[in-house]
Amino acid sequence: MTTATPTVGVGVQATGTPGRAARVRKRLNSRTATVVSIVLALLWTVPTFGLFISSFRPENQIKTTGWWTFFSDPQFTLENYREVLFSTGSSGQLASYFINSLAITIPSVLFPIAFASLAAYALAWINFKGRDWVYIAIFAMQIVPLQMALVPLLKFFSTGVTIAGIQVLPAWDLVDEQKFAQVWFAHTCFALPFAVYLLHNFISQLPSELMESARVDGATHPKIFRTIVLPLITPALAAIGIFQFLWVWNDLLVALIFAGGTDETAPLTVRLAELAGTRGNEWQRLTAGAFVSIVVPLIVFLSLQRFFVRGLLAGSVKG
Repeated sequence: MTTATPTVGVGVQATGTPGRAARVRKRLNSRTATVVSIVLALLWTVPTFGLFISSFRPENQIKTTGWWTFFSDPQFTLENYREVLFSTGSSGQLASYFINSLAITIPSVLFPIAFASLAAYALAWINFKGRDWVYIAIFAMQIVPLQMALVPLLKFFSTGVTIAGIQVLPAWDLVDEQKFAQVWFAHTCFALPFAVYLLHNFISQLPSELMESARVDGATHPKIFRTIVLPLITPALAAIGIFQFLWVWNDLLVALIFAGGTDETAPLTVRLAELAGTRGNEWQRLTAGAFVSIVVPLIVFLSLQRFFVRGLLAGSVKG
């Protein structure tokens, strides 16, 4: 009797968890859950669809009727996109700002991913003194609001670093397109703590036997990272890349402060803010400009969606 009791308890506990998981999975796969998911997806998509339809409607139609009347009285024009992309007036020239956004976003995504993956591997698989304290410090940096770092970082760019009256680092003194480097540096600094934290959790869960076998075969840390770790963490890199791309592409504050609002360096968000402020009654231009700004993030997300889902689920299930 004394030996049977714990055996039965363990069996109930062992079978109870899979039973609950099966019930939850069954409910999520039910017809009701499917209908609710479809309704939520439609409600989420309808505003974007309406924006897309409105961007192709003539000015008088947009200002007098709702976008849903397009199906009863379809009128189509490309004049809105021509004005916001290529017009030389105050309501256009989005094409050049679009290029500026690409010039800001792509390096601001690649730099933190590269540095974070190297740092995460070192913190997970290289033993050195103070490693845990470094990881704790990186984790703690996530709680620092971005706005608190703007003024010190701007001072760092404009005056450099001076310690005890000695100029340790000079001022950057960048002009025009050179100011892109300041934005890259700022976005990289702001993204590194979160990226290192996520990648460290992913890399640290890789099988230790795999690393030991590689070391036995004579592989160094650079080779292990390049040939073993990188292919395995591709989903996590894609997930972080999507988050960072969306954040940088939609950013207005950091780019406006460190790159300025000139035509040579201002991103698309700065121009859209100007359109909303000075052309708030010209809805046809606002709809076209807004859809121009979301088309690239939409393409990035859809193209990397399968990696995004795998990256979010990575590490959540063991065994």
